[in-house]
Amino acid sequence: MVKPKRLGHLVLRGRDIARSERFYADVLGLHVTSTVPGMMVFMSASGDSSHELALMSIGADAPGPEQGRVGLYHFAWEMESLGDLQSIYRELKAKEVEIAGLGDHGISMGVYFFDPDGNEIEVFYELPKEQWPKGDIFRGKFPGSLEG
Repeated sequence: MVKPKRLGHLVLRGRDIARSERFYADVLGLHVTSTVPGMMVFMSASGDSSHELALMSIGADAPGPEQGRVGLYHFAWEMESLGDLQSIYRELKAKEVEIAGLGDHGISMGVYFFDPDGNEIEVFYELPKEQWPKGDIFRGKFPGSLEG
């Protein structure tokens, strides 16, 4: 069976593309790699790809995401270290970004928050594979804290 190499990018529709671009730049540090003026913005966290996130403008009156509907629940950005996750958690709180919750997944720790259009995002740090517990890897307690 042929399978994909990895997830390449995500495209989000939003009401105000300039507002979304500012949010993803200011909150996650993404940089713009290309634009289709007034229609799309392509952004990246790294220099390794043309974009991981594309933002598409659909107008101010577009309805937002609704809980309980089929579709995207959240998407996640992996942090380099637990220290980086702790830092971005503090930054989210300082910037008064709406935080949906925290998740201890045993092998990873995540912070869930919302963008201006109500899309849920996670930033997380995952332990290196050699540190994963044996058996059910999601049943343990993550060996660290966001309060650092």
